[in-house]
Amino acid sequence: MGGVFEQVVIIGVGLIGGSLGMAIRKHRLAKQVIGIDLDTQSLALAQDLGAVDMWDTEYTAVEDGDLVILAAPISANLEILEKISPLLAPQALITDVGSTKGEFISHAERMMAGRSMFVGGHPMAGAEAGGVRRADPYLFENAYYILTPTEKTAPQALAAMEELVKGIGAKPLFLDPQTHDLVVAAISHLPHLAAAALVQAAAAVDVEYPVTLALAAGGFKDTTRIASGDPSLWREICFSNKEQIITMIDHFVGYLAAMRQALAGDREQEFVDQLAKAKAVRDQIPAKMKGYWPFLDEVIVTIPDRPGTIGEVAAILGGASINIDDIEILRVREGEGGSLRLGFAKPGAAAAAVRILKEQGYAAWLRNA
Repeated sequence: MGGVFEQVVIIGVGLIGGSLGMAIRKHRLAKQVIGIDLDTQSLALAQDLGAVDMWDTEYTAVEDGDLVILAAPISANLEILEKISPLLAPQALITDVGSTKGEFISHAERMMAGRSMFVGGHPMAGAEAGGVRRADPYLFENAYYILTPTEKTAPQALAAMEELVKGIGAKPLFLDPQTHDLVVAAISHLPHLAAAALVQAAAAVDVEYPVTLALAAGGFKDTTRIASGDPSLWREICFSNKEQIITMIDHFVGYLAAMRQALAGDREQEFVDQLAKAKAVRDQIPAKMKGYWPFLDEVIVTIPDRPGTIGEVAAILGGASINIDDIEILRVREGEGGSLRLGFAKPGAAAAAVRILKEQGYAAWLRNA
């Protein structure tokens, strides 16, 4: 199959499908990328943005595809797979990008009995808002891309998908479908439900004390940001993985109940111990790095409220051959300035950045020093 596909067909040209098309074209992993969708406006925009070379609303384009990517919602992907199965070339590689795998792969493998060129996939990248307008060729850079082979998966199919994943800048990770679903229930699906519950709890207080949500600051907004996701999309995700999510809800409720009991019983040390355990685990997770870098040193820089300051900081470090692997505006106040968080993956880069920035008159320090 080689490193370059003749024709890639992406069915469902939204945020993920569009970003995959952009990344595949950018890295020249296909001679042609064709988009299929029901929304002709999205398809036309996808072509304008460089996500696809051509587009169609009919499935006949899959006949010549040697890679077909199912990037529609999970339930729609099953219907689509049933429709396109008779049209697929015998050695065509089929994959999906759904965020739950067990139920989908079970149905897909029954539907495609006798075919081994199917590999389940889940890029661990995205955004609260979808649509091809927000597609980004760099969306998968340094992100984990989970592949979920089974005993029925052909080795050459898995090898081809691994090569594609590496080609778009992502890091392949292999999990069986059931393990994948439990893991994402813990780190993605439960957090969304917890955020939704937290928003509703605060909203209930806001009914009686209308100042509540008006006072919601960074901590509340950061914790509940994911509650802004599309409810219909999350309905589909959660009901396709309901058993694993229920398991994680039970775990969560148990830990929350333990903290409640410690509070109610005035057991302060027990309460502090629970918070300390959580802090120790949380502090080990690299910030803003898509789960890829084995370590990340962070630098905080205070900057004045002046046009071009962020670019100036980047230029200073770039001129010293120091690569910034991640950057975030932590806080800013108009007329006064604010602070940046800079992330560095290369050993010693953060300390060098602090020294150089101080020499240039910036207040900078290692975050975890």
